Amino acid sequence: MALAQADLLRLATAGSVDDGKSTLIGRLLLDAKQVLTDQLEHVEEASKRRGAGIVDLSLLVDGLRAEREQGITIDVAYRYFATARRTFIIADTPGHVQYTRNMVTGASTADLSIILVDARKGVLEQSKRHAYISSLLGIPHLVVAVNKMDLVDFDEDSFDAIVRDFSDFARGLGARDVVYIPISARHGDNVVDRSENMPWYGGTPLLEYLETVKVDDDRNLEQARFPVQWVIRDHETDYRGYAGQVAGGILRPRDEVLVLPSGKRTRIAAIETFDGPLAEACAGMSVTLLLEDEIDVSRGDIICHPDDAPQLSRELTATVCWMSDAPLRGGARYAIKHATHSARAIVDAVVDHVDVHTLAPDRGATALGLNDIGRVRLRTSKPMAFDTYANNRATGSFILIDEATNDTVGAGMIC
Repeated sequence: MALAQADLLRLATAGSVDDGKSTLIGRLLLDAKQVLTDQLEHVEEASKRRGAGIVDLSLLVDGLRAEREQGITIDVAYRYFATARRTFIIADTPGHVQYTRNMVTGASTADLSIILVDARKGVLEQSKRHAYISSLLGIPHLVVAVNKMDLVDFDEDSFDAIVRDFSDFARGLGARDVVYIPISARHGDNVVDRSENMPWYGGTPLLEYLETVKVDDDRNLEQARFPVQWVIRDHETDYRGYAGQVAGGILRPRDEVLVLPSGKRTRIAAIETFDGPLAEACAGMSVTLLLEDEIDVSRGDIICHPDDAPQLSRELTATVCWMSDAPLRGGARYAIKHATHSARAIVDAVVDHVDVHTLAPDRGATALGLNDIGRVRLRTSKPMAFDTYANNRATGSFILIDEATNDTVGAGMIC
């Protein structure tokens, strides 16, 4: 099971409008031979009707009618494909600033983010915003794909200028793994096969990098975290199990564990799956825990090791990506969903608002508008067991929900 997890790469495309995100995914699918003949024929016919001189590969991804009519991506489109070396789940996220909230949703579970930059336009505001959001979301690997190199005659100086510009910005993000690849998604240069048009590029093609980048080391295997999703009962046999997905660390039978927020201690009696018992369970695995003692454990509780427990508090500070037309202000009340735990929260204060160009915080801000990013202080209706987002993406993140409309209005990362 652990090997299956290591062979899966979740990635998201990001960047400004019309940088070629959907075309890149279409090219990956086509050149990796993941497109059925009838699908390709349909796209070829649609491309001819639109007067395109070449097959519009973005049509393999942009599925909504409004997307096809406007020529932009609106909603997140997920595509699945596999090579001999790895399985991929790709989230094609919108580039338009109006749909930044959708980008946050699509990239929230990604291991790697591909930031596309138009070789003619350079690094734009939305390119920076998406790179900043990718960094905030804790995505450990960034690929800056400088697209449309065919439109600048595959010029090395144009590529180098973008690398310098983005590198200056990336230093402020604290990104630890950034790779730059010059490509032409439309024609396939450096996407699956190495381009003969850019002999000056000494790196690997995009797909080869995606197949070989190491992501198994990114998981937190130190701090055990198990948010309880469901309590399984069988009254006839006195069976009581606690189902969920391991959010961090490694759990084994006979381990002493602490249940939060109650503070009760016990030991793991067994770890079960549909296929049988396990000797251990690590981050990303869905299992059922059986405990030695009959203690009160409910949905939303977190089971952990006593010596490295998460923080338990009703107060927290978090960076929030705001997704609603109605601004976030101090005193506002929302439902909050954290891991498998639900509560209510009040905004004590807006701490600051971040300028995506300079990454400088504006400490005079009193509200966050649509697509704004800033820090806020929250107070919850009951104690929450949480980590910082830097330590654990699963137990360090939450969403805010407008209880009147049931809309998700904010995505938070605990500081």
